[in-house]
Amino acid sequence: QVQLVESGGGLVQAGGSLRLSCAASGRTFRKYAMGWFRQAPGKEREFVATISWGGGTTYLADSVKGRFTISRDNAKNTVYLQMNNLKPEDTAVYYCAGTTGWSTSPASFNSWGQGTQVTVSS
Repeated sequence: QVQLVESGGGLVQAGGSLRLSCAASGRTFRKYAMGWFRQAPGKEREFVATISWGGGTTYLADSVKGRFTISRDNAKNTVYLQMNNLKPEDTAVYYCAGTTGWSTSPASFNSWGQGTQVTVSS
């Protein structure tokens, strides 16, 4: 398993942008598909985006398509989530996660960061 640490969260007005980073440690990072999930108070953790080992394949939730972009830099052991045109409903704790497979289900990810708070004001 890899160790993951998220950063880049904060407070932003609706329509603004943030870039989240997830720094990974471990020799097997390149073999992990990476994902971003989020959880708002009182709601279940939901899928946001995922990216394949080499970065050639991505998949985003319908709620963020056209606004968010996931990318990775394996040389830096880092995965990113670029969030544009943020909306109040994007407010949540965002978690970075890794899996040796390919999935959008939280249960399939075996490595998790501690999360970073994103708050979008109206």
